[in-house]
Amino acid sequence: MTETKNIKYEFLSEDPNAKTMPIMVALIIGAFFAILNETLLNIALTTLMAEFDVTLSTVQWVATGFMLVMAIVIPVSPLLMGWFTTRQLFVGTMATFFIGTVIAAMAPTFSVLLLGRMIQAVGTGLIMPIIFNVFLLIYPPHKRGKIMGIVGLVIMFAPAIGPTLSGIIVEYFGWRFLFIFVMPFTIFSILFALKYLVNITEQTKPKIDWLSIVFSTIGLGATIYGFSHAGESANGFMTPSVFIPIIIGVIALVMFTLRQLKLDEPLMDLRVFKFPMFSHAVVLFVIIIMVMFASELILPVFMQGPMGLTAAAAGLLLLPGSLLNGAMSPFMGALFDKVGPKIMMIPATIVLAATMFMFSTLNAETPQWVIIIGFMLIMLSVSATMMPAETNGLNQLPKHLYPHGTAVMSTLQPLAGAIGVSVFIGMLNSKQAVYLEGTPDPEAQEAVTAAMVTGVEFVYFVIFIITLIAAVMSFFVYRAKPIEDLVSAPVKKEDK
Repeated sequence: MTETKNIKYEFLSEDPNAKTMPIMVALIIGAFFAILNETLLNIALTTLMAEFDVTLSTVQWVATGFMLVMAIVIPVSPLLMGWFTTRQLFVGTMATFFIGTVIAAMAPTFSVLLLGRMIQAVGTGLIMPIIFNVFLLIYPPHKRGKIMGIVGLVIMFAPAIGPTLSGIIVEYFGWRFLFIFVMPFTIFSILFALKYLVNITEQTKPKIDWLSIVFSTIGLGATIYGFSHAGESANGFMTPSVFIPIIIGVIALVMFTLRQLKLDEPLMDLRVFKFPMFSHAVVLFVIIIMVMFASELILPVFMQGPMGLTAAAAGLLLLPGSLLNGAMSPFMGALFDKVGPKIMMIPATIVLAATMFMFSTLNAETPQWVIIIGFMLIMLSVSATMMPAETNGLNQLPKHLYPHGTAVMSTLQPLAGAIGVSVFIGMLNSKQAVYLEGTPDPEAQEAVTAAMVTGVEFVYFVIFIITLIAAVMSFFVYRAKPIEDLVSAPVKKEDK
């Protein structure tokens, strides 16, 4: 176990003269528009294909490449936090995002647009580890739930309104305004941070291990690339362009892990997994991310397939659930501070599993209100599970591991999302293919619809089994205490 010191850390929010609100505002404004940008371009893919005369497989790189770059830069965030002040790092991150936004808005070719997106992804990838680390440092454990709930609102609400907002902008102003719209808010965030953001982190100037950076870049990049393309291939994981990158990525990640455990100053300190509630939170976090990403992709496909809805109608059916998730995040965070994780997570994971079982019985005649209510229950359960689990896990870490814990969580989000989507889409395609092979006329609309229904039912039953694991795990969670508090600090009444 990591050696601990008999010390108690002071938190900025407990200083009556400290101005934590401007710090929060500066960080959240920047995070909102950086994360909004993740989904802002998705609905414009068809427009971009026509504008630049590129294929679907090519234009999808504005999304796939964005996720790749995010995953690559996140592991470097603990190193950057040790070298730069909070203000320097945040302003530099937002300035990088702004430069990418300007390049993308002015792009004369698709290659330039893609370059702008990659630069944007660098800023977006770094922003969340910075925010989580700063909030862990300025707020004590018994106040973090509410704050993390507000962060959860940003994380969920921004992507939720992204497609709806981008649809309006593209239709009435053109795709370039998707980037122009973001520019003034980014500038405001930078200026606000320059005035109000003070330094929170400690500059330890850790040694730069370039080999670790190479291993993490190859490992995460190749793994996400392989899984992201698994669902696009007819042979799934049997395609060389899919399984070769995954194998290379896994080998590189193993080498990265072994190296981190040997270094005195690791790039990403994996000793965070020695803390039981952090490890518990990581497993739950990965399950929830996989389930959420898969549902957000499979449900629209099902509604536009067997149910015969338009893309706009399908999006509107899912919007209440997404908005509910964002709206409930602050409430769930405050509730976490009062009652702890177990009381929240046990009913939430049970409801999540029950909803997945209900979705395993979907068919072409399923009423639309069932989809709306079901997705609302999913997103409500996610808000009561994901952020409390993440906050509880991070709460158990000592202060010097905060940057590493937040980096681990942030890295796992795109990785778990890519794996979940590819695995479940692969299952869906495989089940459909098997069904159609047994029909006399596999091209008949009735057969295609029945195959889709069979595939979706199977996938959701598998997801139901996975969510049962999350439900069982929720019975073993307990309110985590920072290791320093366990050693030296008295337990506060509200922490019991």
